[in-house]
Amino acid sequence: MARQPLSAYRRITVKVGSALLVDPERGLRRDWLASLCADVAGLSAAGADICVVSSGAIALGRKLLGLGRRALKLEESQAAAAVGQIALAGAWSEELDRLGLVSGQVLVTLGDTEERRRYLNARATISTLFKLRAVPVINENDTVATTEIRYGDNDRLAARVATMIQSDLLVLLSDIDGLYTAPPARDPAARFVPEVDAITPEIEAMAGEAASELSRGGMRTKLDAGKIATRAGTAMIIASGTRLSPLAAIDRGEPSTFFAPSQTPVRGYKTWIAGQLEPAGWLVIDDGAIGALRSGKSLLPAGVRAVEGGFARGDTVAVLAPDRSEIARGLVAYDAADAVRIAGLKSADIARVLGYEARAAMIHRDDLVVTPAPSARKEASG
Repeated sequence: MARQPLSAYRRITVKVGSALLVDPERGLRRDWLASLCADVAGLSAAGADICVVSSGAIALGRKLLGLGRRALKLEESQAAAAVGQIALAGAWSEELDRLGLVSGQVLVTLGDTEERRRYLNARATISTLFKLRAVPVINENDTVATTEIRYGDNDRLAARVATMIQSDLLVLLSDIDGLYTAPPARDPAARFVPEVDAITPEIEAMAGEAASELSRGGMRTKLDAGKIATRAGTAMIIASGTRLSPLAAIDRGEPSTFFAPSQTPVRGYKTWIAGQLEPAGWLVIDDGAIGALRSGKSLLPAGVRAVEGGFARGDTVAVLAPDRSEIARGLVAYDAADAVRIAGLKSADIARVLGYEARAAMIHRDDLVVTPAPSARKEASG
């Protein structure tokens, strides 16, 4: 899929970084927000559904509460988020209202997209807002999220939301204009990469770390977001948001990196599985099992060489090759304790070891999403 004007997309998710919205000294950047809302209004008038994933609640609350730039305790971050969420939602509402648009705030946690029922509820809410021609403004619910249950960055949250609502395009606005062959701040010879056909290990090796004190995610989290999005058939653009009217700037041809969606995307139920961010455990499998999975078969216990983690039946686990590279994700049919007992066994021996009739597959192919082999990704990108 080639790059197209933004107006050609039916549904667009736009992620806005904290450093773009909030100045540590002056607070909310109103002029910038107004210019972005004008971009959103233009795309909405052309018929597109626009969803915004907005960072900035903690940064804005920190400013309003006079907490300075020191490191915050968890409870201080949550308090800052409580204050900042109100101010941030109000700012989006005011700017969009001036342009004749209604906004709706949706606060989510990691669990809201990792647990199937809550995932479907969140999707239904956002879909209804679209039907009513409102602009959903989404942020992680930092007032209740703790380290163990949070996304930690809005790049991956935006990708999860984009695939959940079947966006055609995800735009990550940040303080960098796209992907470079190396972090440009460290390597003056780094070259800009305008298009990426597939996120290969070579592409991932180009990633750096966060460059801003207000940005939790660096290029690595953006590439993680890209893998979630493109696997589900959503194109992605990384672009600088430091200029006014940043979406219009993309269409003017200002530098940005376009990530093409997969030519064989996962759909429906498997989109939810593929987008899971925190596997409950890991299964290390042998080369024979890898070949079976790539040919469309289920994962049988015979191919499992190691079991790690404290997962329960129905949890999402990552399936790893012997070199620890991820081969697939899926919903496991056994608790971890039983998985350990039957790893390496033929299916006919499972009942004898466990003492009851059980499923033949460790993960059934209907509950499994396989990562394309490197050779397949290269062929698809050509």
